[in-house]
Amino acid sequence: MGHTCNSIIINAPYERIFDISNDIPRWTELFGGEYKKAEIVKKEGNKITFRLTDDEGKSWQSWRLLFKEKYFTYSEREEPKFPFKYMKIVWLYTLKPEGVALANGSQTTACWPVEMTWIQHFEMDEKAKFNDQQVEGFINKHSKDNLKIFKEVIEREAKK
Repeated sequence: MGHTCNSIIINAPYERIFDISNDIPRWTELFGGEYKKAEIVKKEGNKITFRLTDDEGKSWQSWRLLFKEKYFTYSEREEPKFPFKYMKIVWLYTLKPEGVALANGSQTTACWPVEMTWIQHFEMDEKAKFNDQQVEGFINKHSKDNLKIFKEVIEREAKK
């Protein structure tokens, strides 16, 4: 089974970080072109069902539970699962004790930096082209790159 865990510190108010990072239609921007389309299929309470289409035109549906008041989200890939047997994703938002001051034009706001952590737990289908360890390497590289984009976009927007 495969497992990845990657984090970055984002200097912005938690509310903005959570809202922007879970704005699924924006994932085409936030994931650095990894997704050509990111569409919401259905919203029910704190559950969002969505469809992603990658840069090769392959689509799949997943669902995501938002626990904003508990500082995390939980997602699973639904259909098609292939090339995975399963893919489970947790995003954690941890407020860090070092406060920072954010300048918003003429106003300065104090906020806690937030450590955003992405955990992916999966197992590849035996018919898949790549094995768990190969996909771990791919996910780790892309997660680090994508977390930097999330940080840049969110911090820039927090200053507005």
